Amino acid sequence: MSTNVILAGVGGQGAVLASKLLARAAMERGLPVKTAETIGMAQRGGSVFSHVRMGEGAHSPLIGRGRADAIVAFEPAEAVRQLPFLRPDGMVVTSDAPVVPVSAATGGPAYDLPAIMSHLHERVGEKNLVIVDTSAAAAKIGTAKALNVVLLGAAARAGALGPITTDDLVAAVRALVKPAFVDLDLRALNL
Repeated sequence: MSTNVILAGVGGQGAVLASKLLARAAMERGLPVKTAETIGMAQRGGSVFSHVRMGEGAHSPLIGRGRADAIVAFEPAEAVRQLPFLRPDGMVVTSDAPVVPVSAATGGPAYDLPAIMSHLHERVGEKNLVIVDTSAAAAKIGTAKALNVVLLGAAARAGALGPITTDDLVAAVRALVKPAFVDLDLRALNL
């Protein structure tokens, strides 16, 4: 049995660190783990996503279309972009805060947050969609730099990460995060 999770965001949001934390948590549980990242366009604002496959059935690092158990998105449009990978009863945990692409600000297609959120509600369904108020979270922890960890914590509490719990993620934060940021990330994780 495996758990397949896609982490998606834009460059600078911490998708790569989040995937490393999730993989470390799985390894500490003794689960086989495979990961793959797409970071070639990871400059600030570019799409970034990681596939994390955990458990005995994880034979390759890439998650096929319709096979993801969960999508954890640090930006709503990135959640929509990854929906083809979500299984029919899969879960989406996403931020409610957009990162508007430069193209929208320079005359390209408009970023329509209400349409994006409506699409997520229709496609995923209320019981499998967790929307995190990341502006409120950033205000409580004092920075937006740890929102990737806030979303991982929300995903763990929602059961979107399979066997991975917030306690597993606490251990991963302690092992992988620079000491100067451990307390911040632990507050973010437990928010």
